[in-house]
Amino acid sequence: MRLNDLRDLPGATTSKKRVGRGLGSGLGKTSGHGQKGQKSRSGIAIKGFEGGQMPLHRRLPKRGFSNIFAKDYNEVNVGRIQAAIDDKKLDASKPVTVEALVNAGVVRRARDGVRLLGKGELKAKVSFEVTGASSGAVKAVEAAGGTVTLTPMPQRTAKPEGEAAPKKAAKKAAKAAAKSTAKKPAAKKSAPKKAATKKSAAQKDASD
Repeated sequence: MRLNDLRDLPGATTSKKRVGRGLGSGLGKTSGHGQKGQKSRSGIAIKGFEGGQMPLHRRLPKRGFSNIFAKDYNEVNVGRIQAAIDDKKLDASKPVTVEALVNAGVVRRARDGVRLLGKGELKAKVSFEVTGASSGAVKAVEAAGGTVTLTPMPQRTAKPEGEAAPKKAAKKAAKAAAKSTAKKPAAKKSAPKKAATKKSAAQKDASD
């Protein structure tokens, strides 16, 4: 065995495909992509084409819907509340409201309100003022001597269309005032023209 006799095992290495080298190579002309346009590009998967007839995904009826009036509640378990009280993030002597939960970091944002759930154990006597609560959560709070009061959150209203911001409104008012106080350009005097026409007529009569 010599160094010049060393070889890789059969199949260990493969030669690179040389595309676009004539029709006889099998990978000429379109270089293995087959056709022009979108389907010849990599990463394209056009599915559902049935030769022009109505495809299956358009023949089947629709099912289900999205409720545009659904509420997006932030859910908190009573065990999470007890952990926050133990960490002194919440004061059990004060009512636990949505604002208190946000300020304590128990929930990140209020969204459409906070709903209390009954997973975990609550030992402290706490009065809750939340948007919603499950029956298990109410039982757990009342068993610890606390109360649950449901207070609906105010609706999140979008900014009315056409309402300008205070700064923009002030700028518009300033521009309007500047335009109204600006001096109007003086009207062109037509008297000299009339005098000139009379003079030219008199000169014409004198020449005649």
